[in-house]
Amino acid sequence: MRIDIPSVNELIEAQHRIEGKIKRTPILTSLTLNNIFQCELLFKCENFQKVGAFKFRGATNAVLNLPKDRLKNGVATHSSGNHAAALSLAAQNARTKAYIVMPKTAPKIKQEAVRNYGGEITFCEPNQKAREEKLKEIVKETNAEFIHPYDNHDIICGQSTCAKEIFEEYKELDYIITPIGGGGLLSGTCLSAKYFSGKTKVVAAEPKGADDAYRSIRDDKIYPSVNPQTIADGLLTSLSERTFTIIKENIDEIITVSEENIITAMKMIYERMKIVVEPSSAVALSAIITKPEKFKGKKIALILTGGNVDLTNLPWLDD
Repeated sequence: MRIDIPSVNELIEAQHRIEGKIKRTPILTSLTLNNIFQCELLFKCENFQKVGAFKFRGATNAVLNLPKDRLKNGVATHSSGNHAAALSLAAQNARTKAYIVMPKTAPKIKQEAVRNYGGEITFCEPNQKAREEKLKEIVKETNAEFIHPYDNHDIICGQSTCAKEIFEEYKELDYIITPIGGGGLLSGTCLSAKYFSGKTKVVAAEPKGADDAYRSIRDDKIYPSVNPQTIADGLLTSLSERTFTIIKENIDEIITVSEENIITAMKMIYERMKIVVEPSSAVALSAIITKPEKFKGKKIALILTGGNVDLTNLPWLDD
């Protein structure tokens, strides 16, 4: 399978296409966290993005780049939450319909967001096979355009704009860290680092209980995500051939992190930075907690991917 890798011009065009439709999110710092970890941390706050997650970048780019004749029957996808909400709002903004297949275990806050943005939800069992089979049924019934959450050229171009914004503000970065699930954001981040930053190394963070990407890159073959066990509900999907190809050529390291470190990182962000993030976002900081010596004395950007969390079900409430 030949993978069409997005070009530098396509990344620039994506940024222009979605400009004014998405938020240019702030980059926050914390002197306390810098002192704790003895490095300079820059937090790109996609939890402040529309729909509360970076996913709105890719969804907006994908919808806006669809020809009108392919958009008229709506768009469809499968997603545990953030891509579902993002595509629903992007479709609403384009005055078309969004059909969303969600696992029945998806957090209630994410289900409500999809409905609020006009998405029509069909539930399925919480596994990849069930998602894909139900989606095929929906697409056959509606003729909607399938927009994959990450295995999509335009999605990756849209997600790349997050890191591109970071590099526009900070030229000299040692590392940029992002969580990894299916690899759409990481692929876009890798390409932005390659095209727009001469020296920045890209690191991914992944829960140990859902470490299929780590094993895939290590063994140079794609492992499916089978029965993942993690509170980071946005990181449960497998790499695709497209994201695997981009990532393996550009990644410095994938760091696997414990559930304990994810919770610790999440609490630190809440307590020290006074902002709301979901567990998947905290995975980026947990990479610093896991390998502090690697990052000591370095300048590091971390992408806080989203803030859609059920505040009645925070992971430390049972402590």
